[in-house]
Amino acid sequence: MSLITLTTDFGLKDHFVGAVKGAIYTELPDATIVDISHEISPFNIAETAYVLKNAYKSFPNESVHIIGVDSELNPETKHIALKLDNHFFICPDNGVISMIALEVRPEKIVEINIHDRIESSFPVLDVFVKVACHLKRGGKLEVIGKEVFDYKKSIDLQPIISSDGNKITGSIIYIDNYGNAITNINRKLFDKIGRGRNFELLSDRYPFTKIYEKYSDVVNFSIPKEERHSDGQKMALFNSSELIEIALYRSSLNTFGSASNLLGLKYRDQLSITFVADKKTTYEM
Repeated sequence: MSLITLTTDFGLKDHFVGAVKGAIYTELPDATIVDISHEISPFNIAETAYVLKNAYKSFPNESVHIIGVDSELNPETKHIALKLDNHFFICPDNGVISMIALEVRPEKIVEINIHDRIESSFPVLDVFVKVACHLKRGGKLEVIGKEVFDYKKSIDLQPIISSDGNKITGSIIYIDNYGNAITNINRKLFDKIGRGRNFELLSDRYPFTKIYEKYSDVVNFSIPKEERHSDGQKMALFNSSELIEIALYRSSLNTFGSASNLLGLKYRDQLSITFVADKKTTYEM
């Protein structure tokens, strides 16, 4: 199967997505194209990485993933193609791969060097499509670029651990469709630093002392439904990506609002988790 995915910040109003798909079908009429997202915030590589990292593993091995975010070729940003976790990625070397490949190292990386044969101000259309179709025909990475052994690292959105090991400082890396704020602090780091201790998670001026396992854990199902008043209750939980998320239960921008607008949370905002020595943490199950 010639399966190619697209993740871009192009939106759907303009011609860009249609043109890219048309170019793929011109070269590979039997291709299957899947849109992961075209609603990435402009030039937001952290958002790109979060969305794609949580999507690509659901696709068959050998799928090709085109990343069209902040993709202009310039002296500081080259174009690369790589094989990672039995998938191919074609993207700008702008730090996005370092966020996707936190746990898995790429098997091979090449710097794309076919630009001298293609004049383009739209590299996703003119360069990335050709590389993707080459790979889906069974072509080798080495044909479209020289092998390199590293890629640009994005470290500005990594959690920071205090010198005494009692505090994690993290950031909001993504606001989802429900207005929930996803952080860059994962369960593994939380458990490693926390060691079962009590804690206070402080997001803006809002403190949390419990982290739930799922949204409905905030509801007391033992009382009658009409007496619960759970909708809109603020909460912290480990989401499906094992990242700490700040949410409102059953949030909706059309009713009582969301964590992002009611709690004033936005991309890159900082939050902290401070652990208290020698006290045990209990998870809400």
